Amino acid sequence: MSSSTSAPTVSGATARLLPGGPVADQVLAEVAASVGRLRAAGVTPALATVLVGDDDASAGYIRIKQRQAAELGFASPHVHLPASASQADLHAVLADFNADSAVHGVLVQHPIPGGLDYDRALAEVDPDKDVDGMHPVNMGRLALGLPGPLPCTPAGIEALLAFHRVPVSGREVVVLGRGATLGRPLAMLLAQKRPTANAAVTVVHTGVADWPRYTRRAEILVAAAGVPGIVRPEHVRPGAVVVGGGVRYEGRRLLPDVDESCAQVAGAITPRVGGVGPTTVAMLFRNAVRAAQRQTGAE
Repeated sequence: MSSSTSAPTVSGATARLLPGGPVADQVLAEVAASVGRLRAAGVTPALATVLVGDDDASAGYIRIKQRQAAELGFASPHVHLPASASQADLHAVLADFNADSAVHGVLVQHPIPGGLDYDRALAEVDPDKDVDGMHPVNMGRLALGLPGPLPCTPAGIEALLAFHRVPVSGREVVVLGRGATLGRPLAMLLAQKRPTANAAVTVVHTGVADWPRYTRRAEILVAAAGVPGIVRPEHVRPGAVVVGGGVRYEGRRLLPDVDESCAQVAGAITPRVGGVGPTTVAMLFRNAVRAAQRQTGAE
């Protein structure tokens, strides 16, 4: 782990960077060790992926996940459905993976073609094979503080803060954004009573006329709005920790919520590239290996 970070103060220099790569490396090393133990016990963990349509970016993300799966020792069965596939076709593939005891995790690559309903498809996945942690059952488990797979980006943010020894317990965290994949689950996660959480969390969104009034008081500010450049230096409390969780893409170009000039005000900040992203992928595989452990009883 890196050196300890107490409440940072502004010294005129740019903020300390909080990269996600070292966090992901640590998590993936733990995953690889778990996979090794499973395989020694005769279990090959399997993460199944489903791609619908021919979106180049989505196909690229699937290739990255398959390559990572192979490096970690996972089997990675894959189904590629044409863009003309029906909702029933997609559900049939998911039912097959649900019924296959050799498959421990299932991922439907988002987005899917406009004529299909992603939320309906997600609800068809066995909650115990949901590696995204976004199934309604698993969101309910999170809300109640029950064990289950956690949403990957929120879990990655918690792990990133813990790795870099950013104190969270008892501090004021403001999450800008209320989306189902990041803002809302992150607020629930960081409010839970754990050494790496236990914060006073406020969720605010762009529908609030004076949202900067909230972000300027945050000791830890997480941008999760999906609006490029929305967070600027004047929205940040001097010395705050700033985490850029929300992004939007133009083709393959990454457009983060946090303007890079915020580094002149923040005490610590995630980099534009290589911040939360690597931790999200690592948490996906952590969910997958834990699913294999639960389903097989092997450790």
